Amino acid sequence: MSAGTRFSEVRRFAELDSTNRYLLDEARAGASDGLVVVADHQTAGRGRLGRRWEAPPGANLLLSVLLRPDLRPEELHLSTVAMALAARLASAEATGLEITLKWPNDLMVGERKTAGILAETLLQPPGPPGGAEPAVVAVVVGIGLNLAWPPPDGAAGSVPLPEGLGPATSLWRESGTRVEPGVLLDRLLAHLEPLVDDLSDPAGRRRLASDYRRACTTLGRLVRVSLEGETVTGTVLDITGEGHLLLDVGACVRTIPAGDVVHLRG
Repeated sequence: MSAGTRFSEVRRFAELDSTNRYLLDEARAGASDGLVVVADHQTAGRGRLGRRWEAPPGANLLLSVLLRPDLRPEELHLSTVAMALAARLASAEATGLEITLKWPNDLMVGERKTAGILAETLLQPPGPPGGAEPAVVAVVVGIGLNLAWPPPDGAAGSVPLPEGLGPATSLWRESGTRVEPGVLLDRLLAHLEPLVDDLSDPAGRRRLASDYRRACTTLGRLVRVSLEGETVTGTVLDITGEGHLLLDVGACVRTIPAGDVVHLRG
């Protein structure tokens, strides 16, 4: 990114344990809004629920951004929405693919996953007993975007997929176009800049939520949602302003703040 933008400082590493972990440490040390960290390889990359996220070095775009948005706790999910929308636009521009979103944090080509997003917050320590509640002082939003892993069938360097990742795919595998990580990084940050600006504006926040709904193919679908201790099936009616899923399970409508979703049919 060019000097003067929010994302003017990009730190690049051949290897890190986790770009999110690195940025959380930097946030505690006072790093500024907009710091970006990119790694060719992560040794302890994580997805939701602590799942490992691994890929061969240089195959994917692995990055995290540090944001200090002025958001209420119930609006913090919009930081993830901004990253999802930026990555969707950048991926579509680079490949011509139709990229959609799957609740809560996946980028998809059809029913195959090309990226996952993980946001983590840094809280201000609570005050004396009876004082103010802990406040969010920073959000680190990380994304692992499959550019060349897994490769197309028959391509050199093919590797077996780790168990537990589900229907993973890559932009190269789906489009036949191999995009360099640096090219997609520049595109993604260019789209992310105005979307992060929207976080500080009520109209912008409404626009982010609306754009997410339009791109999210989970809406209206029959889905199975795995929760802690139970699994529920129903039709997705809406996504709330807090980013929660409204699920019609027949006897009632349940609000699902987080869970693993499987699309059963359209």
